[in-house]
Amino acid sequence: MKITILGSGTSTGVPMVGCHCQVCGSTDPRDKRTRASILVESEGQCILVDTSTDLREQALREGIPRIDAVLLTHTHADHIHGIDDLRGFHFIHRRIIPCYGSPETMEKVSTTFAYIFDGLRSEGYSPLLESFPVEAPFELFGCSIVPVPLMHGSFPATGYRFENAAYLTDCSDIPDSSLALLQGLDLLIIDGLRFSPHPNHFNIEGALQVVETLRPRRTLLTHLTHEVRHSDGERLPPGVEFAYDGMSVEL
Repeated sequence: MKITILGSGTSTGVPMVGCHCQVCGSTDPRDKRTRASILVESEGQCILVDTSTDLREQALREGIPRIDAVLLTHTHADHIHGIDDLRGFHFIHRRIIPCYGSPETMEKVSTTFAYIFDGLRSEGYSPLLESFPVEAPFELFGCSIVPVPLMHGSFPATGYRFENAAYLTDCSDIPDSSLALLQGLDLLIIDGLRFSPHPNHFNIEGALQVVETLRPRRTLLTHLTHEVRHSDGERLPPGVEFAYDGMSVEL
């Protein structure tokens, strides 16, 4: 299994529009962050987690040949509003892609983007995605996937465990019942927004507290703002790193 960080940035991306801070003006390519998303490759199949607003750019940058399944973490704009960019893949393979998420997420996204799920045949649109609400573990392409309920402020979100790796973006709290699903990880990718506190996201200190509890072999902090320089990773404890766009991990 291979996991690629398609986007490691927060909802504004980095550089942020109109900002001239040190990070937004950085020449380090690892400080250029598109909106948060990952690609999981298993048995030659491509699983996309979230359709970020930078999906087209990410797909072109990484040379993604196709998408075989989509998982959604929640319905905030930076995580779903690139969904229309899946049309390009559909024009090539003409397959309807299965899309998984919590029942609440799938209800909202299939309503907001009804033309993508239902099609508008009278106007020349065919369905691109098929909705699969999930709350229990399931399998895709030989990979066991466990939905992990999270809290993103007062808003529910879903993380996913892929075998011995987990992706927990956009969260500020992990219920005890979800911590039990996250034992024995080789890789944890977790929201670590910035150094200063935030009501709806783990800041770096909060993410490190989760790391101390779970003790994964390796941790990547993602969904980073322009308050974080990649070079600040020197301040992180052993086994913890800042994610960056295009970073890949083989498991």
